[in-house]
Amino acid sequence: MSATTVTPPRRAVLAPLPVAVLGLLAAFPPFAADMYLPGFPAIARDLRTTPLGVQSTITALLLGMAAGLFLTGALADRYGRRRTLLPCLALCALAGAVCALAPGIGTLIGARFVQGLTGAACVVIARAVVSDATDGREAARLFGLMMTVLGIAPVVAPLMGGIVASAAGWRAVFWALAALTLLMFAAAVVAVPETPPGRVRPLREPGAPVGGLLRDRPFLGYAVAFALAFGALTAFLAASPFVLRSVYGLSTEAYSLIIAVYALVLTLVATAGAHLVYRHMPHRLLEGGLTVLLAASATLCGLALTGALPLAACLPLLLVAVASLGLVLGNACAPALGRTPRAAGAAATFLAAAQFTAGAITALLAGIGGDHAAAMGLVMTVCALVALFVVATTRGTMDVTRRERLDTGRIGIGSCDQPR
Repeated sequence: MSATTVTPPRRAVLAPLPVAVLGLLAAFPPFAADMYLPGFPAIARDLRTTPLGVQSTITALLLGMAAGLFLTGALADRYGRRRTLLPCLALCALAGAVCALAPGIGTLIGARFVQGLTGAACVVIARAVVSDATDGREAARLFGLMMTVLGIAPVVAPLMGGIVASAAGWRAVFWALAALTLLMFAAAVVAVPETPPGRVRPLREPGAPVGGLLRDRPFLGYAVAFALAFGALTAFLAASPFVLRSVYGLSTEAYSLIIAVYALVLTLVATAGAHLVYRHMPHRLLEGGLTVLLAASATLCGLALTGALPLAACLPLLLVAVASLGLVLGNACAPALGRTPRAAGAAATFLAAAQFTAGAITALLAGIGGDHAAAMGLVMTVCALVALFVVATTRGTMDVTRRERLDTGRIGIGSCDQPR
């Protein structure tokens, strides 16, 4: 008689401390991408490069993250979650130090790629721990929480970076990122144990789950909308330091304050959207948010091309565009994850890779226009237009029942920890 292996039951929920650490890990990518934004003009000046050169550092970081999602996932399956996470965090901290000491733009771009490649382990391992320890609605809720962090933190991070940059210069921001990575390392040592072999759920699943995602038209519609919305946000974040500081002459403090206001408004709209989902279909809110994004971005682009874009018009238009993403990100991400309860981990990785890739491309495209607001507005307009077209063409397949709508609302932005 052969021995029978009994798989230990998975826990229904994770303890508060591990969840807090997972949230900290999930926050790393947007902080790494956006904390140094207020220092862009200073980086261009000190390293004697162009706006496109500086914005290429965002592209390098996001491409590294997109590749790192799959590389670190393979390592985590083979060598273990903790054994993959801790070395990656150590290398990521080292890359942050190299960024702080970079003598030229080439070194900075290379170090940023390594920082993204190793920092992707934060997202992958956080997802792996959730996948190993939870199932069903709880897993979807925690995945939604992580994607929420990835959606909102890119607007909050520049505020903190602006404080550091104004006090000690742009290089100090990278030292702060290195310190944050070391803090994550210490937190992971305390709260992220190795998953027992009997509970491991492989991250590299057979081709069926990925193939199923690609054949699911509603999922792809939501995924494209989510990625392009993030692309529009990245275009704004990559170009706004040069547009608002170099063209309009705003100080580091003023720029950081503006970003803080945008962050607050985005959060308020996202929270309202999470409650509106109980009364309206998610794809209706998604279409509404994309329509507002398109209108604001197109108006911004048109005024910039005609030379009639004063600061008094630029700031409100950007505020409306950023605020509209509060209706887009949650109502694209949560329904996508809700459609894949048996492959939530694969879906989360797919969405993260898609958003990082889209962000890498849009940051580069926005940089081609230098410090001209028209380039930023054009990239944001194209992202909104394509996303709206994709959502409109899949509208008929996005209808859900009221019960599904309620479940989706539980993991939408602003409602992850407020189930009803």
